[in-house]
Amino acid sequence: MKNIAIIGSGSWGIALAVYLANRGNNIKVWSYSESEKELINKEKKCKFLPKITLPENIECSTDFEEVIAGTDFILHVTPSKFTREVFKQYKQYVENRPIIICSKGFEKETLKTLDEVIKDEMPEARIGVLSGPSHAEEVSIAIPTVLVVASKDEELKKEIQDTFMGPKMRIYTSSDIKGVELGGALKNIIAFCAGVATGIGLGDNTFAALVTRGLGELTRLGVALGGEKETFYGLSGLGDLIVTCLSEHSRNRRAGKLIGQGKTLEEAKKEIGMVIESVDNIDVAYELGKINNIEMPITETAYEVIYNKLDPKTAVNNLMTREGKDELLAV
Repeated sequence: MKNIAIIGSGSWGIALAVYLANRGNNIKVWSYSESEKELINKEKKCKFLPKITLPENIECSTDFEEVIAGTDFILHVTPSKFTREVFKQYKQYVENRPIIICSKGFEKETLKTLDEVIKDEMPEARIGVLSGPSHAEEVSIAIPTVLVVASKDEELKKEIQDTFMGPKMRIYTSSDIKGVELGGALKNIIAFCAGVATGIGLGDNTFAALVTRGLGELTRLGVALGGEKETFYGLSGLGDLIVTCLSEHSRNRRAGKLIGQGKTLEEAKKEIGMVIESVDNIDVAYELGKINNIEMPITETAYEVIYNKLDPKTAVNNLMTREGKDELLAV
């Protein structure tokens, strides 16, 4: 049995809380919202997962010190854009506790991955990254799920693997922090594009091409940024790409679908009601591609759709009518 702090009371944070609590661990969740705290503690409910009743061994607080005190490790599960701001508020309580990053994305202003953000603020931090194909809606009801935890710290990887492993969740380990984190962030871009394709009525042929060429694109950028190529064909790359592109659970896919149907970005954000990581991720990947001189036609086209209001059907035509190339050499 472990005592675990979870920073973030969104759908993924609560799904992890429910899974770990049902395995007999004591869970303390931090929320920025007093109303969410009351909902979790008094009604044992989460507004993002309304069908779930939370176990009694989950408690919520808006006080960082109260949540972190006496715990064995910390799961960081806030939206990417709030990572630095939130970490600054609780880093004084971390001490030697490991921090497992469960968020997927970048810091838009600096183009940094989240492990780099944490290291900026606390260079001595013990860091791991948990990623892979995992919808909160399914983890919270114990549908079998397989994830990967990455860290340079062998003891930390083993601790997380042993804590999470069970009949409903299998955990693999990796030492490629950068690759695992980048796979989880970059796949959101392709999921957004899959939604756009669905929204304008395209079919399975287009979807398969998008996922295949999209995987190549995110792999090229991921390797340039320090990830290992093989990682992008594993759980945090191909695995997460498949589940996010296929499922209506994916807010990134749903956002793209709404854009494909003619909604504005603001209308899509309002309808979904949660942070859409792909919007910032597309901007960051676009900039990183330029900086590293990597041609990324799908990402570049998605950028034009979001930020320059390129018509989605014109965007597809632009991609389809590019110069012919050899598949293995193509970008």
